[in-house]
Amino acid sequence: MKDHPFSFQVTLADEPLSAYDNRIQRRLSNMRGIFSDSAAFEALIQAEDRLMYEVYEIKRPEVAGELPNGLTVLYPGLVGEEFFMTKGHFHKVLETGEWYYGLRGEGVMVMETPEGDWAVEPLRPNGVVYVPPRWAHRTVNTRLDANLVFYWVYPGDAGHDYGTIETQGFRKLVVQRGGQPVVIDNPRWLNPEKRT
Repeated sequence: MKDHPFSFQVTLADEPLSAYDNRIQRRLSNMRGIFSDSAAFEALIQAEDRLMYEVYEIKRPEVAGELPNGLTVLYPGLVGEEFFMTKGHFHKVLETGEWYYGLRGEGVMVMETPEGDWAVEPLRPNGVVYVPPRWAHRTVNTRLDANLVFYWVYPGDAGHDYGTIETQGFRKLVVQRGGQPVVIDNPRWLNPEKRT
């Protein structure tokens, strides 16, 4: 981690950042319990533990005033009728937001608050999504023929709470119906006994 001013290039090539501190790879096996159709998930993972997304982090100290940032490549695919997506998270410090900037592909940001408000916003090249404080967020690749690539930045003291989403899921899902992405209610929220 650098302790002085620095710069880097976004290349959108095999290594989409010219410099980064950490590369995280999330495979299908890292997403157990995230998708609504568990039978489709198990069938897919038996065939291949596919790479779903990669995160290239530029680490910063986890303190107020710092700005961790990086780039995510979310690959195309379906689990049942649900599009490939990131795990999604709240920030541990709920009163912190995050910026996302679309670089390539098409997708959406699914968001919700603990109080039940929700929103789904498009994420496309040169498009920006602002995730306000208190909003959990997850990115979904709505194309089956292209990667969704986006840059992000958040406050250093925000932290990540993945556990809440792993337990209850998001209230809304993005699925393919008639060849198009459609937002539907999550059956686990309609039937609370089905929540993991």
